[in-house]
Amino acid sequence: MRTSSSTRRLHRAHEWYAAGLSSGVWEPPGKKRRSGHLKGVQMRVSLRPLLLGVVALAVMFPSTLSAQAGPRTITTQELASTKNGGNDWITYGGALNNQRYSSLEQANTTNVSQLKGVWMSRLGSGRGSKYRFEADPLVVDGIMYIPTGNDDIFALDAKTGRKLWEWDSDIPQVNDLICCGWDNRGVAVGDGRVYTGLLDGSFVALDQKSGQLLWRTQLEDYHDGYSLTGAYRYYDGLVFTGISGAEKGIRGRMTALDARDGHEVWRFYTVPAPGEIGGDTWPAPTDPDPEKVAAYTHGGSSIWQAPTIDPELGMLYFTTGNAGPDYDGEMRPGDNLFTASFVALDYKTGQYKWHFQQVHHDIWDFDAPSPTVLFDQMYNGAMRKGIYQAGKTGWVYYLDRTNGQPLIGIEEKPVPQEPRNATAATQPYPIGDSFMDQCPEPLPQFPLMGCIFTPFWDVPVLLRPTGGGGSEWSPSAYSPQTGYSYVFAGQTDNTLAMRYLPFEHGKTYSLGASVPANGASIKSTFTAIDSRTNKIAWQQVNDGEQSYGALATAGGLVFKGQVDGNLVAMDAKTGTQLWRFQTGIGISAAPMTWSDGKDQYITVAVGGNRGGLTTLDGDEVWTFSLNGNVDEMAAPPPIQTKVGLTGAPVKLGDKLAPPQNVFYGDHNFEGTIYVEDYTFTPPIVQVPTGTSVTWLNNGSVAHTATSADATWDTGDISGGGGQVSVTFSSAGTFNYYCTPHPWMIGRVIVQ
Repeated sequence: MRTSSSTRRLHRAHEWYAAGLSSGVWEPPGKKRRSGHLKGVQMRVSLRPLLLGVVALAVMFPSTLSAQAGPRTITTQELASTKNGGNDWITYGGALNNQRYSSLEQANTTNVSQLKGVWMSRLGSGRGSKYRFEADPLVVDGIMYIPTGNDDIFALDAKTGRKLWEWDSDIPQVNDLICCGWDNRGVAVGDGRVYTGLLDGSFVALDQKSGQLLWRTQLEDYHDGYSLTGAYRYYDGLVFTGISGAEKGIRGRMTALDARDGHEVWRFYTVPAPGEIGGDTWPAPTDPDPEKVAAYTHGGSSIWQAPTIDPELGMLYFTTGNAGPDYDGEMRPGDNLFTASFVALDYKTGQYKWHFQQVHHDIWDFDAPSPTVLFDQMYNGAMRKGIYQAGKTGWVYYLDRTNGQPLIGIEEKPVPQEPRNATAATQPYPIGDSFMDQCPEPLPQFPLMGCIFTPFWDVPVLLRPTGGGGSEWSPSAYSPQTGYSYVFAGQTDNTLAMRYLPFEHGKTYSLGASVPANGASIKSTFTAIDSRTNKIAWQQVNDGEQSYGALATAGGLVFKGQVDGNLVAMDAKTGTQLWRFQTGIGISAAPMTWSDGKDQYITVAVGGNRGGLTTLDGDEVWTFSLNGNVDEMAAPPPIQTKVGLTGAPVKLGDKLAPPQNVFYGDHNFEGTIYVEDYTFTPPIVQVPTGTSVTWLNNGSVAHTATSADATWDTGDISGGGGQVSVTFSSAGTFNYYCTPHPWMIGRVIVQ
């Protein structure tokens, strides 16, 4: 690992768009240029010498170059006194309360339509289909700190986008165990250092001025399924990190490291051991089934986000992920604390304070990845200290952060039962409105369907929401002006069924079998929820996948980036759209705002691979102001709005499934499609003309592979090893399904 050399910095220093550069826009050699233009200037490759360009910038922005002398040190006192973002954005979410609210008001409801781009910088990192770009940039004294999905860390001149230093993570590129995309959601800054976790399970501190590595602590081995994909928080000499990997059979935890040298100060397991608080919600050590006895050791409960901190109460707060194995409750009877829960700890010692579980004995992947938010609000004539989180269930949970008790009311209600999945008898129902539709739209191929908390077992059930619905990692925003929480949801049908999967270190430990809800609409919601009542103040329903984070400001605005590439500003009181700007690539990150003392700027990380789209260009940082003059880019391809059979086809000789797949990760495709109850593996294959394709039924019941155009049909393939072959003598694309189980679909592409 290394900081970039001065030669490398100079070579790549011109990878940005800057308003007013008469020489146009430089782009890396060999990069396909996207359409767009600077105002009054056609975009083109600059032929001017690089050194001349750097000198020109020094003339244009002399004050910004002096920032290399070093920004101020962020202290515990400053963090404790900062209640929202202002000229700087010094910690994830703008403040320890994570409200994503800024006191800046230069951009407001009367003039936001005048916003244009000031600069766009390509970082040259995290470019590829496996990456996400969800980072929340920090700004301190005109210097911006931002990570990419490859855990490379950049310091940029915030006014121009010019790179000041870069730290290359050098993480292994063969890690196939990371859930949900390679990602880093935000660094922490404090005491002259920049802190971040890495996908390989290590944690590092860099010198804030130079980017040099100061220390590195290996928390876990990524070969065992552990990774760090969240955002990070510094406070009072400690740096806090969760850990991910519940889908790979890890045991989650929150860890506090000494910011000076990285040694571990305390650790809190989010899956308690026998005899610890909450340990009795897992199978007992005396259970005759050894798999159940060991369940807590790989019980999941990831922490996806930076914790919030209340300095006055001395408490640290976070929410947790799903239990492991995901979807299978049979192996872990009980409520399974502290999964799918709020947890409050003493930030200095890690001592347990209180918890509130959103979902008992989760079997739907109802983890809670969206960050917690602290706020103060009047209830029944008294000011209360609140905390909330927008759940995957489609509800916002408002609690008293001093004790974890509901502020508005949450009722325990009986829910449908499935004894084979050891379902909980009741579930919490917040009083107020859900911010999404919690029942699926009917689809003819699925005879079984149900609303929230409907259980499942061996036959797929059409559900809404499931793990992909409700609020994902998307950070919400809270405005003290309106008292509204601005929250996101995916509103799409999905299916769930059970399958047995043994636990193996470093392999997928998720026992759900999901088949595409083919033809279902893909929609999302953006909702303002009144924190006083948990009622909807206004709501937008949009086509396509949910957005991934909001920003509220004292200018009466709320901003969000969309997976269709648009950055949007709305009236925070009414939801009326006031401005939009097409960046040309899907946005998966939350916007933030800062000021140089004269002008207000809005910055957002722009990266694709959301909304059904895949791009190699997900490495851009855009900054906007009322004085900008960079115009919009051409829109990316349309986003996906209907569920279908998607993904790259598997060709002869390719791996049947990802390496972490216990059943097929070591198999190559040699012309055999494996039939299970109730899936085809692989679902999409590509073969040459004249190839015989065989369907081998490893399931327990008979299945078929029947062409959708009725040109061929295997007939019944008996369970327990039956097989039938079809020879494809002509080119074409052949969609097929299972006649008795029409939700099972596949595709053969013949070339």
